[in-house]
Amino acid sequence: MFHDAIHRSLCRTFRASGHRGNAGFRPAFGLTVAVKDNFDIAGAVTGGGNPEWAEDQAPAAHHASAVQTLLDNGAALVGKVHMDELAYSLMGVNARFGTPENPAAPSRVPGGSSSGSASAVASGLADIGLGSDTGGSVRLPASFCGLFGWRPTHGLVSGEGLLPLAESYDVPGFLTRDLETLSLLGDVFAGGQSADDDVRLVFPADVWRLCEDAAAAALKSALPKGDRNDSPLLPGGDLKSLLPVFRTHQGYEAWRHFGSWIEKREPDFGPGIRDRFAMAAKITPEEFEEAKARRAAFRAHLSRVLSPGTVMVYPTSPGPAPLLTDGNDLVETFRNRALSMLAIAGHGGLPQLSVPLAAVQGSPLGLSLVAAPGSDRLLIETAQRFI
Repeated sequence: MFHDAIHRSLCRTFRASGHRGNAGFRPAFGLTVAVKDNFDIAGAVTGGGNPEWAEDQAPAAHHASAVQTLLDNGAALVGKVHMDELAYSLMGVNARFGTPENPAAPSRVPGGSSSGSASAVASGLADIGLGSDTGGSVRLPASFCGLFGWRPTHGLVSGEGLLPLAESYDVPGFLTRDLETLSLLGDVFAGGQSADDDVRLVFPADVWRLCEDAAAAALKSALPKGDRNDSPLLPGGDLKSLLPVFRTHQGYEAWRHFGSWIEKREPDFGPGIRDRFAMAAKITPEEFEEAKARRAAFRAHLSRVLSPGTVMVYPTSPGPAPLLTDGNDLVETFRNRALSMLAIAGHGGLPQLSVPLAAVQGSPLGLSLVAAPGSDRLLIETAQRFI
């Protein structure tokens, strides 16, 4: 779980020290937190799941803002946890340090890049997993490991002290085993929001069609009874068109941040990570500007569709987590479908809450609630209807 001797040592240190903030400053959690290794912890190196990056970093001087807020609310750190290399993956498989176990389905991947955060919470080693989400790195592990996963509205939770991948998509996010704990996090990080809107549920048919038939059937059978508005999100459009826009936009930002270091250091990236950075290096400014324009057009569409109180309901993932033994072609096909679904909230800066609702082939499935920016508390309240 804690992927090397450094992380195991950090885990022991924080447990032994009772490393807390000002318990009682807000309704103190008395809960434990596992922190993804792209958040700063004072005195520790932020390794980003990559040994070369870790070797080149000095220990952080301060806690990341999200970490400090958790400490100030009485939470206790249990350690830093595993992640995919530099957060540039979705499956949770790290060729350099290994793959954390998926406690809910040990023969399957845990999801990433917040793999360790999800694994620690699902196995009971921590109550809260602090992760980051760019293209689905909190939401997908939540679905795979049977957890609640909250991607907040972009900018709601400060990213200060978070190692960026693509800053216009990056958000700190949270994983929990129960909605009560997630509600406490909502009180702290989204306490200024109102949840009084009348809720209108929409089940966009075009998003549901990206889900495997068996998984969609399992989720639909677990939904509460009632009429379902299944108006498509993109009438006459193809949601898969969102994927190249995301890949171009994210890749350009990722290379802008890491490119010069990669060219100088030549890190020995694992498969997939190496390929994605090689692709990112080739993206031209003109291609990035085109992706920005297409993203802006989609965001404008979302602002028209997501009136106050409207909550879109659809599967978090195309299906259960891929098997650890699945070949690259199967995993890449799954990843592409997943990103087409997950890019909706990423493009729009929207809050998304994944709720563990069903299972298929012995593996958990998450159902997602998505709404307009600033509707995080509304999603947490609405989730009560589904559990």
